[in-house]
Amino acid sequence: MNRQASNNVEFWKRPHVLACCFVVVSMFGCMTEGNAQSKSLWLIAGQSNAVGQGDSTLSPVCEVGSAWEYVYASDVLIQLADPVGERGLNFEAAHSGSIAPAFAKTFSTYAHKPVVVIAAARGGSACHRRAELNNYGTWDTSGDLLLFDAAIQKVKAAEKKTKESLEGIVWLQGERDANAINAGTLTAAEYEQSLVDLVNRFRKSLGDQVPFYIVQTGYYTDHPREGFDAVREAQRHVATALKNTFIAYTETHTFEARGWMKDQIHYNQTGLNHIGTTVAEVISKRNDQ
Repeated sequence: MNRQASNNVEFWKRPHVLACCFVVVSMFGCMTEGNAQSKSLWLIAGQSNAVGQGDSTLSPVCEVGSAWEYVYASDVLIQLADPVGERGLNFEAAHSGSIAPAFAKTFSTYAHKPVVVIAAARGGSACHRRAELNNYGTWDTSGDLLLFDAAIQKVKAAEKKTKESLEGIVWLQGERDANAINAGTLTAAEYEQSLVDLVNRFRKSLGDQVPFYIVQTGYYTDHPREGFDAVREAQRHVATALKNTFIAYTETHTFEARGWMKDQIHYNQTGLNHIGTTVAEVISKRNDQ
């Protein structure tokens, strides 16, 4: 071996060089789905405000390795960043910002472990089949486009991939049913029972103790508020009646006055960020109790 080659071998044997290599490899490992660190799995589901109609340029940036999104189509974990979600299983991707980055960034800080978001939402989807409109879908057990089984399919695939169990569900839905109540095609009692049934079906499929966190529905600007108030009240009833079911966010009815609406029905990124952060804080404080 010539002198230069010998020096090269000795260089790579030096302790500080080996240490640096170890750090680089470790950092790379945190950026891959092979990271063995335990992860916290969360389903974000519902209709268009769960999909997200915000602005991805205003979404928080999650630290590398702290937040992931499960992509069903390729069965991989990717670094979480808006637009979160994928078109598949009849679900949609954010257009272009969502609550997910704010939620994951805040929750991972409190929990001291990475978050995996499973996005399963479709704009205009109904909770009760009688509120289903066109091809927007429903979370009920019957209807023209059923979404529930697809959400379970996606969650179970994520659980298999990560070898973790779902830690909770964040639910943003109710506008479609509120419009149906206003139109007289659905009653508040029917909506409430459909939400109870939905929570119970999630638990039958994913574990009878899985927590269910509700973001209360906001208002449709320049439209009657009666149906939306009925939905908000029904959501409160369900959270009171069912164990491990909680109202995690109440302030959406103030968004118009605060300038946090993108349009008549959708929240802008400021509102979405506030929802994501607040929900994560509420859950974290509850977990600490």
